Amino acid sequence: MRPAGDRSVEDNAAEGRFEMAVGDALAFIAYRREGGSVALLHTEVPETLEGQGIGSALVRGTLDRLRAEGKNVVPLCSFVERHPEYGDMIVGR
Repeated sequence: MRPAGDRSVEDNAAEGRFEMAVGDALAFIAYRREGGSVALLHTEVPETLEGQGIGSALVRGTLDRLRAEGKNVVPLCSFVERHPEYGDMIVGR
């Protein structure tokens, strides 16, 4: 695992999720790639990390990665929709 201060988001394609390791804990967003779009299905943050901004950092890191890849996003997870600054990437509403 990474040190607690590292907030980078990694694409674990084998598991179909973007992950952020914080100490010994792992937060993730499950996804499904569909051509030029990525459906973000579910965000999970361990209870021990709740209330620390980890979920928002995970969403921002994931959306930044996808923007850099030129992908559109289908937000099937309501937590992802809480970030209107990425509205230009959203499809399928």
